[in-house]
Amino acid sequence: MIFLRSDSMRFSTIYLDNAATTRLDDKVLEEMIPYYTKHYGNASSLHSYGYDAKEAMDESRETISKILHSDFEDIIFTASGSEANNMAIKGLSFSEPNKKHIITTKIEHKSITNQLDWLETRGYRSTYLDVDKEGFVNLEQLEKSLEKTKDTLLVSIIHGNNEVGTLQDLEKIGKICKKYNVPFHIDACQSFTKSTIDVKKMNISLASINAHKIHGPKGIGALYISKEVKLTPLIHGGQQEFKKRAATENIPGIVGFAKAAEINNSSKISKQVTKLRDDLIKGLEKIVDSKLNGPKGEKRLYNNVNFSFKGIEGEALGGYLDQKSICTSTGSACSSKSLEPSPVLRAMGLDYEDANSSLRMSVSKYNTEEEIDYTIKATEEIVQKLRKISPIYKRK
Repeated sequence: MIFLRSDSMRFSTIYLDNAATTRLDDKVLEEMIPYYTKHYGNASSLHSYGYDAKEAMDESRETISKILHSDFEDIIFTASGSEANNMAIKGLSFSEPNKKHIITTKIEHKSITNQLDWLETRGYRSTYLDVDKEGFVNLEQLEKSLEKTKDTLLVSIIHGNNEVGTLQDLEKIGKICKKYNVPFHIDACQSFTKSTIDVKKMNISLASINAHKIHGPKGIGALYISKEVKLTPLIHGGQQEFKKRAATENIPGIVGFAKAAEINNSSKISKQVTKLRDDLIKGLEKIVDSKLNGPKGEKRLYNNVNFSFKGIEGEALGGYLDQKSICTSTGSACSSKSLEPSPVLRAMGLDYEDANSSLRMSVSKYNTEEEIDYTIKATEEIVQKLRKISPIYKRK
């Protein structure tokens, strides 16, 4: 798709929905192709093709474990971040049937909250921690909940929020969980390689990650499992993944995951994308009655921008931007088709109207300064246009 700017320069579609998924890096694709066409053996097979596949898988596991500062055998490959989240919580609940209490937050991904709803139908109880106006967890409430309830199975907290980009303080949370000897799980699908995670230093017991948020392939994720944690497998069959997940391993996906992680684990990329994020924030803040949702600076995912624009609907703004070939989102890709305002923004204290006026833009290394400038200009024009016909916007 091609569109024309006012200065007659031609641009491709501007993709600003990288929190939903990312473009596959050409180098990642190049790394994967031989494992579809030449080295296509099953990693469990006892012949040269199988050995080649297993060697590639082992090297990939080593790459990912080093980024998380974990041991090699603590990384278990899954088909997605959502599966990793389910493996962490359900797998632990099946292993510890006498512990029926789970602590999480009000700003979690659907792959956490929906399974907690399911577990509650089977006698489990959930405590949802409050967050402040920037999305940070109430640590005092966490400690009180752990002190009060003696049968807590797990504390599960999203590291980098998928909607507003808030990065929780893992070290502080990990210390509290260690004090009460309760396993600590993080959903790091948005933050992996974008923020430092040291599972041992931070007392993390379980960590869910995936590839397609970092220019890797879809359909591949992983779960870090501390040796102190025992999980019941969700999938039974063969003895793959250290007997923790039966299924023929997705070798091309695993190889692509590791290559994407290796490339994205870069201070150069971090600085590049952070500048694009900050330039976009500065530009959108100049729009009258606009508000950044979530924190600024290092406490925010380096690619996340989320704004509320008073007096308009985020859905309408996103639709008009799409007509200008700018791809954005009104929230999590897993719940963006819902007509209800974001539970994340509501938990952060936004009223119904402001939560409904929000829009998420998430940048990547493939975006340019010219695209950011054009997006700011287009957003301001559309906001002004929508406010002129808005029955709820009060002009000053």
